[in-house]
Amino acid sequence: MSKENKPEVNKQEQTQTLSEILQVRRDKLKYFQDEGRDPFKQTRFDRTAWSAEIKNSYEEFENKDVKVCGRIMAKRGMGKAIFCHIKDDRGQIQLYIRSDAVSEQEFKDFRKYDIGDIIGVEGYVFKTKTEEITVHVSKVVLLSKSLRPLPEKFHGMTNIELKYRQRYVDLIMSDESRRNFEIRSKFISYIRKYLDNRGYMEVETPVLNSISGGATARPFITHHNTLDIDMFLRIATELNLKRLIVGGIERVYEIGRIFRNEGMDTKHNPEFTTVELYEAYGDMYTMMDIFEDILSGAANEILGTYEVEWQGETIDLSPGWKRMTMAEAVKEYVGIDFMAISDDAEAVQAAKNAGIDLDGKDPTWGNALYESFDQKVEEKLVQPTFITSHPVDVSPLAKKNPEDPRITERFELFICHSEMGNAFSELNDPIDQLERFQKQMEMREKGDEEAGMMDEDYINAMEYGMPPIGGLGIGIDRCVMLLSGCNSIRDVILFPTMKPIND
Repeated sequence: MSKENKPEVNKQEQTQTLSEILQVRRDKLKYFQDEGRDPFKQTRFDRTAWSAEIKNSYEEFENKDVKVCGRIMAKRGMGKAIFCHIKDDRGQIQLYIRSDAVSEQEFKDFRKYDIGDIIGVEGYVFKTKTEEITVHVSKVVLLSKSLRPLPEKFHGMTNIELKYRQRYVDLIMSDESRRNFEIRSKFISYIRKYLDNRGYMEVETPVLNSISGGATARPFITHHNTLDIDMFLRIATELNLKRLIVGGIERVYEIGRIFRNEGMDTKHNPEFTTVELYEAYGDMYTMMDIFEDILSGAANEILGTYEVEWQGETIDLSPGWKRMTMAEAVKEYVGIDFMAISDDAEAVQAAKNAGIDLDGKDPTWGNALYESFDQKVEEKLVQPTFITSHPVDVSPLAKKNPEDPRITERFELFICHSEMGNAFSELNDPIDQLERFQKQMEMREKGDEEAGMMDEDYINAMEYGMPPIGGLGIGIDRCVMLLSGCNSIRDVILFPTMKPIND
């Protein structure tokens, strides 16, 4: 690191208590205000160039006057000259301030500026003796006073929980965190571009619903005062989107926030983002191709490679992902051939013999198959694998396989032991759907808070005629974790749900 790159070590602030530092900074603010140079009265600064723009196209900017602005990240005084680095939205650039190049007042004020202050400067671009691209400052103005000190540069935010609670500080200090959210933004943009190019229409559906449906999950409940009714934050966008298919919008999608009143861990947050898409006259295989195209294509476009590192594994996202039925996966990894078993009791016993706990679920063939996969197979799936043909017991909205009514036309994509998305050949038989809703209501009456509710209007919509549909739900947060290499969902959600500090 060159001398110009070395950050100032503020020895005074190192030895002061936080309360003393806060007071000193407020005293400086009062000084500027009393002198008639209140930074908070500044309303704008006409920037003419960004830091990255100058550094990437130095030949175009050499010896040219520019106006740049940003936050002071490092500052080092050398008698009548001061070097500092400011950070803007696109990077950092060095400033060189000489006492004979700015007014006496500007130089005096600049000495009082703290790391974290936001300034605007005017000057010409040049290179120092160490070849660092720098702005030789001729004018400088304080645009905002930082009243709290930033974390020490080389250690950053060492308190992980504080990092999530104060994301604004984390983004100032961590380029890696900034990169994660840039990847997130680019991924969502890629999804929109991909689906728009396929003729899909993006829509918005209600977050507040009088019925909780479209998935099996415990909802958040709130109360609408004017209507005097309890309402549910949506646990899925599915049913409203399929209503639009009935209405003739044959390709539809929504990128939206979902709310589930469930546990929190490295892969789950009570509110998260999905994209759900539905295509009339398609099926789960249509959705499989789309999912593979989206995730592999996004990796190649955003990262420039199909290979990513995630959770200690090297993942190959090159197109041509493995596809296998749930029964095939259980046979391969657990040794139970469920397709050769027809009796519920025999299937349950085979699962128990393999150490599978049905966890209070009905003792059926389908639950035995699903729990065998969930408890013994999922953890073994590292490379992208589509698991198809889920049992009907756990797939209330998927179409049954015409050759075996015990299973459905459904898949989930697993990468590195994690479910990335879920898709169906959607059920479009209103009579079958009504029976499944009724079964879900029976489960709910037995105390299953995650079971779906009867949606009579959805049945009514289906009775007008619903075409065959392929439907897909993708977890945006999980996919961003994969693309950014993050092991916790909190690293890819700007403001994750946190327990109150006083609890």
